[in-house]
Amino acid sequence: MTAGNSEGTAALDKALDVLDLVGQHASGLSQAEIAARLSLPRTTVYRLLGTLVARNLLRRDPQRRVYCLGMRCYEYARAAYAMPDLVAAASAELRALRDMTGETTYLTTLDGHESLALERCDGAHSQRSQSALGVRRSLHCTSQGKAMLAAMGAEQREGIVREMALPPQTPRTITDRRRLHAELRLTAQRGWSIDDEEIVPGVRCCGAAIVDSHGQLRGAISVAGPAFRLTLERLDLIGPEVAEAARRIGAQLSRATGQRGDQEVQVAAGDWAFNGAFPHWHAPSRSLLWADRLAPALHRASAQGLGWTDRLLAATDHPIEALIPGAGPLADGVLVRAGERWWHVNLQGRIEPVPGGTQREFSALALDPRGLPWACLRDGDRWRVAPAPELLPPSDSTRHELRAATPGWRLQEPATAMSWSRDGEHLVIAAADSGTLYSAHPGQPSLRRLATVPKGSGLLAGIAIDCEGAVWCALRGGWSVARFLDDGTLDQVVALPVPAPTGVALGGEGERTLFITSARDAVSREALDAAPHSGRLLTVQLDRA
Repeated sequence: MTAGNSEGTAALDKALDVLDLVGQHASGLSQAEIAARLSLPRTTVYRLLGTLVARNLLRRDPQRRVYCLGMRCYEYARAAYAMPDLVAAASAELRALRDMTGETTYLTTLDGHESLALERCDGAHSQRSQSALGVRRSLHCTSQGKAMLAAMGAEQREGIVREMALPPQTPRTITDRRRLHAELRLTAQRGWSIDDEEIVPGVRCCGAAIVDSHGQLRGAISVAGPAFRLTLERLDLIGPEVAEAARRIGAQLSRATGQRGDQEVQVAAGDWAFNGAFPHWHAPSRSLLWADRLAPALHRASAQGLGWTDRLLAATDHPIEALIPGAGPLADGVLVRAGERWWHVNLQGRIEPVPGGTQREFSALALDPRGLPWACLRDGDRWRVAPAPELLPPSDSTRHELRAATPGWRLQEPATAMSWSRDGEHLVIAAADSGTLYSAHPGQPSLRRLATVPKGSGLLAGIAIDCEGAVWCALRGGWSVARFLDDGTLDQVVALPVPAPTGVALGGEGERTLFITSARDAVSREALDAAPHSGRLLTVQLDRA
């Protein structure tokens, strides 16, 4: 090693020593205190502090004249522990718990034998818990730490507890290992933990561990506030809510992260739509039919050379509510629901009204492989997914002769989109409000949660199931489409040049082309400037046999 390299390494060591020291003091340290604690010349500390502040790794409080950790440290911490994006998955639940209790909520993760604070939602009261982000806490005296310890396997927990020091933080801190083990057994049994003024006098917390669907510990959430508001009796009521919120966060996470697709996204030649939707691959004509819901019209896209060309096929006088393939004598086109009635549009653009079909309200509609329509219908204050042949005109006798083997499934929210598997064995239902993909099997009364998409990733819009049984989802507001395997694992994410994809369909040669409709009606001017192709039809060539 040369002298220059040796000097550079020594300077780096000193800078890291400064960062480490400041990180251990949440209230900050002055330049003189740093120099004294590290036994460094004040001129050296002055130069190091200037560099660290310039890189935003430290910040100087001008009122108290002390140095604290800068926001770049928190950004690094959040990126390191985002597994995948733990903060995004937990954000909605943290806000909901904050709103429900009025108290501050926290997200932490395990860092060695300590917990590390990643996110905080401040409570509504002026007197509230205000622990800083990026702070590390001992596991034995915090609700998050005890919750994570209780969720571990016995061998891992025993190893950590055996090696941990148990220093008293307050007179109520547990410092006896046998007592700590008893507390952890109680925590594991009820599903949530308590910090009874064990780290800050006058502050109580309750927490719960976040465990993903594979059983991997990801972190913990907690609710914290003054002991006079968070009485032990109130914690008995809040604890189960915290545990349920942690369970929902864990359901959104998977050890397998989706690979960012590097496929080229192409824009079909043609004009844009205000709100593209309902893409349908018409195999006999080898073309894609889709609708503009707001400037109501039907489009048809066909392969031209190496790309796709889109053209206007027909216009309607009313907003388009649904588009499904025609059947029987109407199989040469599609059926379009507009103005509370059905219309048949053939491939030459001729549009004619089709008599029949009720005007019952529905939020999503899909045909199973037999041609039977299933719809998400309002059912009192809830919704129900069930066979609904009465919604369609009697275009042929088959649809109305079909009967379903199940009364359907109830939902707490309207479905955004639905799609049947190729074999008709299950129906996938997308619900945007909760970000949930459900799998429904005829003959089984309950729905299975397939996957949950965090709101930060976008809202579930149109879906399609490919020949491998995987589900493609348009993520409106997320600038992407995602592919989930049939076990709910996120397999792939394809980045798009538009913010609001609305629908997906598979077609082309061997169904290796992914078609994506998009919208521009609710896109901000700033986003439109960055995404001029909003509202256009997009295509992606997939590398699947």
